[in-house]
Amino acid sequence: MRKIPTIYDRDWDGNPKFVTREENPECSWVFAGAGTPTLKWDGTCVMFDGTDWWARREVKPGKAAPAGFVTLSTDEETGKTVGWEPMVQSAFARWHAEAEAAATEAFEPGTYELLGPKINGNPDGFPGHALMRHALAPGTLDADVKTAPRDFDGLRDWLHARPYEGIVWHHPDGRMAKIKARDFPRAGSGS
Repeated sequence: MRKIPTIYDRDWDGNPKFVTREENPECSWVFAGAGTPTLKWDGTCVMFDGTDWWARREVKPGKAAPAGFVTLSTDEETGKTVGWEPMVQSAFARWHAEAEAAATEAFEPGTYELLGPKINGNPDGFPGHALMRHALAPGTLDADVKTAPRDFDGLRDWLHARPYEGIVWHHPDGRMAKIKARDFPRAGSGS
């Protein structure tokens, strides 16, 4: 899974944790109305390849990659390398094992979000550890995400009024684009 581009450009000359009002040209299809919006869960990304589980991992510049690491890409702006490490050696292995044991259906190959009490402070409120297939959400959440506006002010206000981490748009050709609520400065914050 390559790093998903953010729909607005980052403020690299000011505060890079926020986005600017400039649309990322790589994501112009989102603003043209293409793609299906889905909920961005606030956990950690994992992948099942049909045999083994992998944990998404970022390696900072100058740091050694862990054993068995599979490189996917390197971000030109930050120098971080993104890839997969074997789940068995990941810091999330224990919580992943709990989620896998609690599952009631077989897993298909693909990417999932590992969620639960020991993952990122559990902002989504899961009572136990769970694996959520990417692009899936319960009906009411899924329906709400589909109402998200695509303009800067509307999207910022819409996300800040909800407990969601963000949105991922899926284009029919496989491209994806994202935005997180925290990418936007709060209205009137001066940032």
